[in-house]
Amino acid sequence: MHGPLQDSHGRIMRDLRVSVTDRCNFRCLYCLPETEEAADFYRTRYDGLRHPISPKISATPIHREWKPKAEILSFEEITRVVRIAVALGIEKVRVTGGEPLLRQGVEKLIGSLSKIPGVQDLAMTTNGARFGPQAAALKQAGLNRVSFSMDSLNRDNFRRMTGRDGLAGVLDGIRLARELGFHPVKVNAVIIRGMNDHEIPDLVRFAVAQDLSLRFIEFMPLDSSRAWQKGLVVSGREILELLRGEFELQPVDASANPSETARRWRLAGGRGEVGIIAPVSEPFCGHCNRLRLTADGKLRTCLFSLDEQDLKPLLRGGASDDDLAALLQERVRNKEAGHKIGQADFVQPQRSMSCIGG
Repeated sequence: MHGPLQDSHGRIMRDLRVSVTDRCNFRCLYCLPETEEAADFYRTRYDGLRHPISPKISATPIHREWKPKAEILSFEEITRVVRIAVALGIEKVRVTGGEPLLRQGVEKLIGSLSKIPGVQDLAMTTNGARFGPQAAALKQAGLNRVSFSMDSLNRDNFRRMTGRDGLAGVLDGIRLARELGFHPVKVNAVIIRGMNDHEIPDLVRFAVAQDLSLRFIEFMPLDSSRAWQKGLVVSGREILELLRGEFELQPVDASANPSETARRWRLAGGRGEVGIIAPVSEPFCGHCNRLRLTADGKLRTCLFSLDEQDLKPLLRGGASDDDLAALLQERVRNKEAGHKIGQADFVQPQRSMSCIGG
């Protein structure tokens, strides 16, 4: 095999996001907004911003066509792709969805991935609703780290944002992750103006109390309803100004990891960490080192890619590992220079975040 996975802009890929399912049990505003609360929120925001187009959101939950099982990669196929990618220089693997814990037996996949020589970090992003019953098995299988998506600490607001009354379960999952020794335990919060931006200080205080790594993420145009608009983005700079007004922040030196997506700060007292991921207002495309493998076997070189490479024909057609490695290298060489959010020629991907993988 040949390596490394280097694109035409000099970036070397070290991080692979692996989606194991496109299904999700939440209906978050920024991904699959299909609830009455979501429709009401966006309708109000559009009127307030005098937007000429109304968002197309169902007022009641609708049936979504998920990918049939035959189109979803098997654990063996996923493990093979990851093994080849690691041989080409991938070091970090993150299992995502949809909601990855909806995939039956996912701990078996974790066990297989953890045994691949060269995997230095094996993590998972989950909404936490099903984490509790599977936590111990995931830890035993070799999962190193876990990140929880939690956008609100208020039960009613959590339900408005996710379409589910699930805050208590997520909080239990975070507690259990800490008890089992996962470290660091991360919490990701997507901030949307007029929805949860007032909760930023409370989320930080929660991170301090629980000694968590908190990440604030800008609202990105990856929702299935195409309702995103720039006016709803709370920029990283706004978030930082608010934090500096209430907390004593100590910058974390990230020079050892130039591909770090978050600007990070320790909080006074040594407990907890806060980071800001600002792909809309402060793109970090110039040092992006990530690839994504979707649940249905598509390789994506950017979260906002408009084209994908289907690996299933090779995986299921008798192709050799060298054939797959050559294809990975070819696609990486053509990795986009960056996304075009905010530019006149920006086109939102057809697939939502749930289908792409976080």
